[in-house]
Amino acid sequence: MNPIIHRELLELLRTRKAVAAQVGLALACALLVLVRWPTGGVSDLSGARSLQVLRVFGYGLLAGILFLVPAYPATALVRERVRGTLALLLNSPMSATAIYLGKLGGVLGFTAVLLLVTTPAAAACHALGGASARGGVALLYAVLAMASVQLATLGLLVSSRAQSSDAALRTTYALVLAIAALPLGPYWLFQGDSGPAADAADWFRCLSPIPPVMEVLGHGGVGTHGMGSGGGAVAKYLIVSGLMSLLCAMATISRLKRAPLDRARPPGVMTQDRSSFGQAVRRLVFLVDPQRRSGAMSGWVNPVMVKEFRSRRFGRSHWTLRLIAVSAILSLGLSYIAAAGALGWGPEAIGGALVLLQAALLLLFAPSLAAGMISSEREGGGWQLLRTTPLSPGRIVRGKLVSVAWPLVLLLCGTLPGYIVMMTVDPALAPQAKRVVLCLGLTAVFAVLVSAAASSLFRSTAMATAAANLALVGVCLVPLLAWLGRDAPFGHTTVEAVLTISPVAAALHAAETPGFAEYELLPANWWLIGAASAALLLVLVIRTRQLYRPE
Repeated sequence: MNPIIHRELLELLRTRKAVAAQVGLALACALLVLVRWPTGGVSDLSGARSLQVLRVFGYGLLAGILFLVPAYPATALVRERVRGTLALLLNSPMSATAIYLGKLGGVLGFTAVLLLVTTPAAAACHALGGASARGGVALLYAVLAMASVQLATLGLLVSSRAQSSDAALRTTYALVLAIAALPLGPYWLFQGDSGPAADAADWFRCLSPIPPVMEVLGHGGVGTHGMGSGGGAVAKYLIVSGLMSLLCAMATISRLKRAPLDRARPPGVMTQDRSSFGQAVRRLVFLVDPQRRSGAMSGWVNPVMVKEFRSRRFGRSHWTLRLIAVSAILSLGLSYIAAAGALGWGPEAIGGALVLLQAALLLLFAPSLAAGMISSEREGGGWQLLRTTPLSPGRIVRGKLVSVAWPLVLLLCGTLPGYIVMMTVDPALAPQAKRVVLCLGLTAVFAVLVSAAASSLFRSTAMATAAANLALVGVCLVPLLAWLGRDAPFGHTTVEAVLTISPVAAALHAAETPGFAEYELLPANWWLIGAASAALLLVLVIRTRQLYRPE
C-alpha cells in the first residue's frame, strides 16, 4: 500500500472533526428519511415519496461535496511546502506519480467514508420503491464519486502551484464555483438551437456536476422553458469530467517532476524598459498601487489592517478594483441577458438571479478571506509576533475584521448595477431592492463572523475553512432543500419555518422571486441572523483573548 495514502487517511480519520462529520452526516440523512417514512402500515406504491426524499437527499450530498471535498486537496501539497517536508518527499525513493496518487488516494478515501455513512439512508429510500428510475441511487453515487475525483484533482493542481494555504483555498473554491455555475450559461442561451455552437454548449454544460445530478433525480427538464433537455447528461459528464481529471493529474505530476526545490524569484522588467504600449497599460493597471512608498501611518490607522492589505493578494487595491469590475460586468450581463432573452420572466425572476449571484460570491469569498484570519497566523507562527506587540486583542480583531469586510463591501457595491437596471425597468421596485440589499448585507456580516469564529477555534486553515463552509452551507443552503420538497413531503408551515433560518431564502423572498414570495420570512430572519452574528462576535472576542494570553 502507498505509505502516503496510509498516512494521509489515518491523519484525517483520527481527528475528532472527521468523526463528528461522519456521525453528523449519517444522522442527518437518517432523519431525512424518517420524516417521510410511511406510517400505519401504508406504503406508497407509486414511488413518489421515495423520489421526493431522494431528491432532497441527492442535492444535499452534492452541496456537501462541492463545499467540503476541495478543502483537503487544496492544502495537501502547499502544506508540505510550507512545513518544508515537500523537499523530503521529492528526494525520497517514491516517484512523483506515487506521491500524487498517495495524496489523491488519501482525499478520496476520506470522501468514500463520508459517502459510505450515507448509504443506509439511501438504501431506505430505495426500499420505499420507485427510486430505480434513471439509475436511481447507484447512478447518483457514481456521479457524486466522479465529482469527488474531479474536485480532488483540481484542488491538487492548485495546491501544487500555490505558495500559501490561504491562496490555495481561495483559488480552489473560486474554480469550483466557476465549474459548477458558469458552464450552465451558454447552454441556457442556446436552448432550442441547432448547430455546432449548441452542441458545444451542451457538452460544455456537462463539465458541471449539477446537470447530471438533476437528470438522475428527474429534474433534467427544469430550466429548459418547455424545451427538451436532450438527455445524456450523465454519460457526457463522466466523459468530460474524466478527461478534465486526467489533464489536471498529468499537469500536477509534471509539475512535481520538474519543480526545483529552490525556485528563484523572476527578476522582472523595469517599467522604463518596456514598450510604450506596455508602459501605458502598466500605468493604467497600477493606477492604484498600495505598494507605492507613502508617508508614515497616522496614529488612528490600525496597523493590523494595513498589514493584511499589504500581505494579502486580494487586499491590494488594484486586485480589489478588478474584482469589482468583474462583479459589475457579471451583474449587468445577467440583467441584460434576462431582460433580452426571457422578458416574460419579469423583474422578480431577474432579481432572484442577481440574489443568487451575490449570495454565491459572498459564500465563496467570505470563508476564503476570513477563515484564515487567526488560524493562518497560528499556523505560520505570526501569532507569536502579534502577541509581543503592544496591540490589544480588541485592536487585532478590529483590524482583521475591517481587512475582510472592506473587500466584501466593495464586492456588494460592484453588483449593484444590476439593481439599477431593475429599478430602471420598474421604478416601483426601489423598496424591494432596499430590502434585498439589507438581507445581503446581513448575509455578508454573518458569513464573515462565522468564518472568523471558525478561524479562532481551529489551528489549521484548511479545517477552519471546511468548518466555515459547512456552517454556511448548513444555514444558508440546506434549508433550500426543504423548499425543493414543498407540499410533498413538507407542508407550507414547515417549509416557512425552515426557510426563516436561511438569509439567502430571505433575500429571495425580499426580491419576490417566484416560489419564495408566498412565505413570510421577514423580519424574523433579520432578528435570527442579527442575534447569531452577535453571538459569533462574542465567541470571536473571547477566543481571541484566550489565545492572546501567555502560555
